[in-house]
Amino acid sequence: MTNRPITTDDSGVPAPSDHHSLSVGPNGPLLLQDHYLIQKMAHFNRERVPERVVHAKGGGAHGILRITEDVSQFTKAGLFQKGKETPLFVRFSTVAGELGSADTARDPRGFAIKFYTEEGNYDIVGNNTPIFFIRDPQKFSDFIHTQKRRADNHLHDHNNQWDFWTLQPESAHQVSFLMTDRGTPASWRHMHGFGSHTFLWYNAAGAKFWVKYHFKTDQGIQNFTAAEAAALTATDADYHTRDLFNAIKQGDHPSWTVNVQVMPFEAAADYRFNPFDLTKVWPHSDYPEITIGRFTLNRNPVNYFAEVEQSSFEPANMVPGIGPSPDKMLQGRLFSYPDAHRYRIGPNYLQLPINQPKSPVHSYNVDGPMAYTNPQDPIYTPNSFGGPTADPSLYEGEHYHVTGDLIRAAAGRHAEDDDYAQPRALWENVLSDTDRAHMVSNIVGHASAPEVTDDMKKRVVEYWTNIHKDLGHGVSQGLGLA
Repeated sequence: MTNRPITTDDSGVPAPSDHHSLSVGPNGPLLLQDHYLIQKMAHFNRERVPERVVHAKGGGAHGILRITEDVSQFTKAGLFQKGKETPLFVRFSTVAGELGSADTARDPRGFAIKFYTEEGNYDIVGNNTPIFFIRDPQKFSDFIHTQKRRADNHLHDHNNQWDFWTLQPESAHQVSFLMTDRGTPASWRHMHGFGSHTFLWYNAAGAKFWVKYHFKTDQGIQNFTAAEAAALTATDADYHTRDLFNAIKQGDHPSWTVNVQVMPFEAAADYRFNPFDLTKVWPHSDYPEITIGRFTLNRNPVNYFAEVEQSSFEPANMVPGIGPSPDKMLQGRLFSYPDAHRYRIGPNYLQLPINQPKSPVHSYNVDGPMAYTNPQDPIYTPNSFGGPTADPSLYEGEHYHVTGDLIRAAAGRHAEDDDYAQPRALWENVLSDTDRAHMVSNIVGHASAPEVTDDMKKRVVEYWTNIHKDLGHGVSQGLGLA
């Protein structure tokens, strides 16, 4: 370790941390002054031209959200009021593969939704898993680099993936999901979606709540085995894209029941798990899911490039009644996603029809490449000529007190925080015997790639043994280790 060089930023200045972003206290929000985090994210967003750096391969469709239950006691957001119908666009995707990669590869699936509300666009940018590999955005570009191609031979490298995962125990929950058959869903129509992060809801009286979104497929969960997914990878790389388009074309409109988990604002401080940790779920025994409505996909894109490839989703798009939580990954994404869109499709990406709000836009942003709106004077604020003015009262209720030192540190641990406890519960309480057997087989297959070294295989066995001894034993046997 003493011979290793010190990490620096691109100007040669020593980096303050490889692992922790600058936050207000261990559990507080991140700070814009964390220049190193911003440099890493901004550079990462610009690594590829022109496809998305992550979630490059995907498909999408238009639909409608219908709210059937009264949740006004939790949020004043207009789109979540009982009886409301809101048009939407959904994009499904794989995370790691390039634009021409196979839909059926083992990978988490992006599950991004844009709601065209009367108060502006509201975007939920989630996955088909309720958790993720890491809990701090400082590590995000490093993680994705392990999923992408090597610098020397331009090949994918499973050894690099296991190197990162085994050095980051917080990845265990997501990797456990990934190595079950849910890592190879049979179609986008047959998988759940999740907002994954924790979000803030506040009602008209200013009362605050923490929420998680769950989108439960009404078609039922269906997955491929590793062999079935591999066969389709070889014969139809666009299988999921084809399946969704054809289903909607034939009138078989897929739908998802929209559920939320709601936690009282004050309960977060001493909840048994860190409720803002993206590697954790809230057990349903603590906070059951509440059904609030359903959305249905009923219209295909007319032009894939214009509507799917140029669609942009950003967690920063939040309407009154909804706000961010101190989830560090969410805080990082508030900057990273819109910054990626400005680079990839230009600073006026929100003027593209697929991204343009249905509600009026009164912005003081002007000009830039590909601008086609014609803002009139005054184009500055404050002004004396009747220009638009903000109404802070719309967001009364989103503010809350935080305190703490400026610090780079892991999040403060709650009573039952443990990186292996929840994946252990998945293994013991959720998976069937068949699921467990497939999980072991999937892990062994992935870790048996020729580039995975013998030393790395030992670390792989240790990683899974920390979750459950039976799981570790099965992987050990499968890899031919003692």
